[in-house]
Amino acid sequence: MTIRPLSAVETRVLATLMEKARTVPDSYPLTLNNLVTGCNQKTSRDPIMQVDDAQAQAALDSLRALSLVFESSGGRTARYEHNFQRVFGVPEQSAVLLGLLMLRGPQTPGELRINSERWYRFADISSVQGFLDELQERAEEKGGPLVVRLPRAPGAREQRWAHLLAGPVELAEPPEATATAAPRADDGELRHLHARVEALEAETARLRGTVQRLCAELGLSQD
Repeated sequence: MTIRPLSAVETRVLATLMEKARTVPDSYPLTLNNLVTGCNQKTSRDPIMQVDDAQAQAALDSLRALSLVFESSGGRTARYEHNFQRVFGVPEQSAVLLGLLMLRGPQTPGELRINSERWYRFADISSVQGFLDELQERAEEKGGPLVVRLPRAPGAREQRWAHLLAGPVELAEPPEATATAAPRADDGELRHLHARVEALEAETARLRGTVQRLCAELGLSQD
């Protein structure tokens, strides 16, 4: 099944439901108020967002239309739960990794393993890597890849992964652009160094002239 790209608020709402289902099961399904609070947490979120009730409700309604969210019946207050795994047809481990990427942004396999402790305990990093590879190689008839491996950042030891539930990932600046931009970033420093060299050369010439004059007045050899 192919799902249209999710908006930023839809992504945050869905991922928050996925998180709370695993970390605070006693409070799950969530009320709208609890959901908004979870969406706007200052920790374990990247980017930090300010979602209001109306935005969260609109996202819930659109996610319900995609069968990604259900409203629980019973009680005076509506409660909401996700239906992520059934819609996308992925195992628990893959759902955990996708939820973390949706909440925290691009991460390395090592970071994902550490951040997943409260969601699911992976045996090792190679296990995380294996599920990421499966998500990247997901067949087109199943909806295509759900994650992408990003180019290694300069100085980084590991490559980061990003989810594709909100559409293709756009790099802020491709590696080639970074490489060509670096010399331009140093232009000011180069101009400063050139000016210093010219000033030192002028000072050296002035001192040489002074020495020659003194030697001539004293009758000394310039050698």
